[in-house]
Amino acid sequence: MQPPSSPAPHARRVLLLDDDRFMLDVLRDMLDMLDGSGPFDVHAEIDARRALAALPRHAPELLICDLAMPEMDGIEFLQAAAGQGFRGRVILVSAMEDGVRNAASELARALGLQVAGAFRKPLAIEQLRRAVQC
Repeated sequence: MQPPSSPAPHARRVLLLDDDRFMLDVLRDMLDMLDGSGPFDVHAEIDARRALAALPRHAPELLICDLAMPEMDGIEFLQAAAGQGFRGRVILVSAMEDGVRNAASELARALGLQVAGAFRKPLAIEQLRRAVQC
């Protein structure tokens, strides 16, 4: 039996947060397909409170966050993450209208977060590639 592989020492740490497990799998697969942008050490959470607890442990450089989630939405999560001192880059994804995504982006910037993009679901791989590279 092989021991579990550990991430490459230069892997970029990413935290995925979405209440849809399928979307988490899709995002993870998309990150795996980004040639030249990885490798990535991905931690995925379906629950915003668990994602908040993972922030200090995982210390992601990049957060990919859904806006529409039960119990704690993406905006509340961003406020709490900024309150914990998270200053990494953020990519917002949502099926909500453009105005909501734009307002969430402005709020995240006002909280001191670096917004790399705000995209409508489903996110295209080229959108992700550009956001990850900037």
